Amino acid sequence: MVWAPDPPVAAPPGPDGAATAGAEGLRECAVQPPLAVLRRWETSPKGLDEAEAQDRLLRFEDGPRRRARRLGGAVAAPFAVVLAFLAVVSALTGDVRGAILICALAVFSGAMRYRQEARSGRAAAALRTMVTTTATVLRRARPGAEPVAREVPVDQVVPGDVVLLGPGDVVPADLRLLNSVDLEINQAMLTGESLPAGKHAAWTDAPEGRPGDLFDHPRLCFMGTTVVSGTGTAVAVATGARTYFGAANRERPGRGTETAFDRGVRVVSWTLVAAMLAALPAVVAVAGVLRGDWYHALLLAIAVAVAATPEMLPLVVTALLVRGAKGLAGRQVIVKRLPAVHDLGAMDTLCVDKTGTLTEEHVAPACHLDPFGRTDPEVLRWARVNALWSVELAGRLVGDAIDEALLQDAGNLGGPSGVAAIPFDYARRRATVLLEGGRLVVKGAVEDVLNLCTAAGDRVLDAEERARLLRLDDRWAADGVRLLAVAVGTRTRRGPLTPADEQDLTLAGFVGFRDRLDPAAPAAVRGLRRRGVALVMITGDHPLVARRICRDAGIAVSGVVLGREAVDLDDAELARLAGAGTLFARVGPPQKARIVRALQQAGRTVGYLGDGVNDAPALRAADVGITVRGAADLARESADVVLVRPDLGLLEQAIVAGRRTFANTVKYVKIALTSNVGNVVSLLAASAMLPFLPMLPLQVLVQNVCFDLSQLALVRDRVDEAQIRSPRTFDVRDLARFVACLGPVGALFDLAALALFWWLLDAHGGAAGRELLRSGWFAENLVAQGLAMLLLRRRGRDGPRAGRTIVATAAALGLSGLLLPFTPLGGVLRLEPLPFEAVPILAGVMTGYVLATVAARHVYQRVFGKWL
Repeated sequence: MVWAPDPPVAAPPGPDGAATAGAEGLRECAVQPPLAVLRRWETSPKGLDEAEAQDRLLRFEDGPRRRARRLGGAVAAPFAVVLAFLAVVSALTGDVRGAILICALAVFSGAMRYRQEARSGRAAAALRTMVTTTATVLRRARPGAEPVAREVPVDQVVPGDVVLLGPGDVVPADLRLLNSVDLEINQAMLTGESLPAGKHAAWTDAPEGRPGDLFDHPRLCFMGTTVVSGTGTAVAVATGARTYFGAANRERPGRGTETAFDRGVRVVSWTLVAAMLAALPAVVAVAGVLRGDWYHALLLAIAVAVAATPEMLPLVVTALLVRGAKGLAGRQVIVKRLPAVHDLGAMDTLCVDKTGTLTEEHVAPACHLDPFGRTDPEVLRWARVNALWSVELAGRLVGDAIDEALLQDAGNLGGPSGVAAIPFDYARRRATVLLEGGRLVVKGAVEDVLNLCTAAGDRVLDAEERARLLRLDDRWAADGVRLLAVAVGTRTRRGPLTPADEQDLTLAGFVGFRDRLDPAAPAAVRGLRRRGVALVMITGDHPLVARRICRDAGIAVSGVVLGREAVDLDDAELARLAGAGTLFARVGPPQKARIVRALQQAGRTVGYLGDGVNDAPALRAADVGITVRGAADLARESADVVLVRPDLGLLEQAIVAGRRTFANTVKYVKIALTSNVGNVVSLLAASAMLPFLPMLPLQVLVQNVCFDLSQLALVRDRVDEAQIRSPRTFDVRDLARFVACLGPVGALFDLAALALFWWLLDAHGGAAGRELLRSGWFAENLVAQGLAMLLLRRRGRDGPRAGRTIVATAAALGLSGLLLPFTPLGGVLRLEPLPFEAVPILAGVMTGYVLATVAARHVYQRVFGKWL
């Protein structure tokens, strides 16, 4: 090969410049000869030495960027923005102390959220290390040593690493190929194209691919794509957030689809912000018009708006998710994405692949037959030869489950050696091996292999013979045995082995495998059904085999739709069929994802459980993707939740844990909003009735801070079993109904307490009477909010009792209202200690509040049939 001079480089030479070169840098390295690329990244065909790799890992670590994004998210949160706006308005109106307190509240809320999200990030990262996807790189122990291929976690691949690619591997970085053999890459996650893209390392100085289309360039492979077939060696030119995929994620954060958790938090947050902003003009109008004091009316409106804002919502939700994820880890369920804890609980439909989920990971050989259904050891020998050289020539340490089952106890097969292979992939559904002497051996799906054959044994493969063979396949499938066809032939032409050589074959026979049903599957299926989760099987396997597994596992099947039939159905019909118990068989990866999306469009919260490369698109499309620890790399990378053991019983436990987490989330939101709405209503009414402000803005703000801090105790609260029986997600209508029914009860007793305090303290008169009245009402509000925590957290006597933390927090909240006037802060807030005669009034009002709330709770449950 003639080497051309290096073209000019826009980015600085060396790994630092290359790591930030972006799309233009990728285009430039693609047109450079291999040695020039290696020089630019200061590496060699033997790879980096360990010391240099560790140095680059530290230099390219993305921690500062993550911290900056996390800080930006905390600052730009809806509630933080609202508080900042209210602080500015308060400062402009001259209420400096109020502005300072609101700022302090905003800073505290943001800082706590930042700290909690940092903790959650570390927790999620620690969990992900238990199921880390790895890449194979060439590394040297020291400079000058011989390179050794070793597995490293994907996040430890650095620019300049020499990466080895094989079938099923996830591409760990943006790569420039150095050499390749029949390499095909699935780029659907970036381009949306289902067909794999051919890649090769052959270098010329002529442009290749469509102009301007980076993905079409044959010498570039992109992080997150997957190897369908072939092998390759490449150098990493960009890693982590600096890759094309990483840049796309920064521009479009998230999974690419909005999950149930994302939708719920977004709707609830902005609904609360809108309601809070709507309260501002109402308070100004009531307080300003009735008394003509627009200045104090505006200050009160700001205080009320702050009181109505559940600024601790993001903090409480994140704390609950972290606690849920850690609890699941103890149950051998690893959560890679924290919101998936909620999505598990919200899931009402679970789509499952058959292999490795309902069945055991390993398949058992069941038969080896000639084309006429007779046992034939020669067919088994050919199948084992195909399996042996498919594994050896692909450079893999192990094969798939079928190859492993064939090679177990195979012994020395003898015969000619293999010289080339086209590994199995889910598009071709077959594997082909070329032996010395030109013999071809093909093993794969019955229909696909028959399409390549012209004879079956000593018979011509005409339409009648083909129909007979397919009936034979169906008879075994009905008994739960999956047949693979084995065919042989002779290759006459020279050159690399390609799919074009697979022609004029002779069917040697079939090898059969039985998927052994997981003994725990039937009980797990019953448990999921009891939890309100509908199961839908979506598999690429034979429909009769899949139906037999469904029957044995206890999954009701109303009908069967094949992949080729699903193409002609619209999404609404697909969702209807799936909801009616239809089994989808012979379905390819894009169709699996399409069925998942159709169910989501029909209003379902969908989980997908699969463990193969072909399940990756559906795992990404689902609200929560679930796989097992021994799954393919791409499946683990695409999933949100990983089961350490392939046991559906673990999944039921994870669903229950997710529902417990969500139950406490809803509990917090309902209690906080009910108390806040009650306070707002009573403040509005009191402002209309009294000739002065019933509570100073600063007092309202401090009261809100105390209540918000107390709500953090709900993170550890017990959950009523009735709240985890069925799937749940955020329901704004249910939230509004709850607040509308229970909020006025608190407002009524707030006003009753205010009237009684007014009657009792009227003798004090003047400013002293006003301060005592405000102090009494301040104390009453905090005591009532502490009682609300205890009363609203459960549905009645048969609900779970409050733990010590909840009781202690509620008591501390109530006592703070009574004792704060005795502290220096009480003087700042202009609070006065209450006279002894006010205590019986407070006790009487609170007794009435407890009885009224219990009665309202009973009526609410009778009318609506539910509680939290």
